Amino acid sequence: MARTWLVTGSSSGFGRAIVEAALKQGDRVIATLRKPSVLDDLVAKTSSEQLLVVKCDVSVASDIKNAFEQGVAKFGGMDIVFNNAGYAIFAEVESTPEDAARKMFDVNFWGASNVSREAVRVFRDVNAKGKGGWLFNVCARYLFAYESEDAFLMTFDSKHALEGLTEGLVQELDPTWNIKVTLLELDLFKTKSQDENLFKFPSIKPYAENAAFQGLRSGYEASVAPGDITKAARRVVEVSYLKDKKDAKIPLHWTMGKFATAQGPAKLRNTVKEMEDFESWSDNLMLNEEYKPLVL
Repeated sequence: MARTWLVTGSSSGFGRAIVEAALKQGDRVIATLRKPSVLDDLVAKTSSEQLLVVKCDVSVASDIKNAFEQGVAKFGGMDIVFNNAGYAIFAEVESTPEDAARKMFDVNFWGASNVSREAVRVFRDVNAKGKGGWLFNVCARYLFAYESEDAFLMTFDSKHALEGLTEGLVQELDPTWNIKVTLLELDLFKTKSQDENLFKFPSIKPYAENAAFQGLRSGYEASVAPGDITKAARRVVEVSYLKDKKDAKIPLHWTMGKFATAQGPAKLRNTVKEMEDFESWSDNLMLNEEYKPLVL
């Protein structure tokens, strides 16, 4: 049976790949993006009964509401929301202008947050009772998997915020609503939009004079992402069928990419070790305990 997807950020990259993979599977898609004309080629070869393209800037809350309303009016409900819209800033924390960082948070965090709210509302209140749905919130690599990378820290800050919000949201969902949520934490996948959605700012003097930082910058610009985005999209569509499989294990964190999955355990071990190493710093802080200075 055909399902209905809503995909944000569908103009290029992972969003576009998901749209194409879902359509190929015979599913219906509500493709949202800031410039609908970008998908004219898909519209030309796809039935309007299968594809609805909606103008949506996720930094504008009313655009998000409108996209969901149009999708419901067209297809009656939604099975999967692929919350993907976002972009990256390539600069150190000190080198990133505050206004640029705030604009990015409006998209990467607040936009994704508002899409999440609408997804839950539709899954619970519009779909048949108990049918639910599956929300995929797309995060960047280095979050759950391993350490954040210098020169992308503001981008990862916005994704860390989305990660925290999503983990909290999951705790609030009544199991009877049958809503599944997965944080899709991506490794590097090659896309045509890899540089189009990347905003670069020059390093301020202390970093510009630091060979290690400049080596990282030039290393990124010369690197080639090893992942195949088309295959990744096919895998997401394939996995999405688990939603209605009895007793299926559905992860909150799906770390996608061999490099990320190989490095992930090291970060987790380091975090646990640090907690254990400094556990004594929490001694004698309870109301019923006598305070004793640490031996440092």
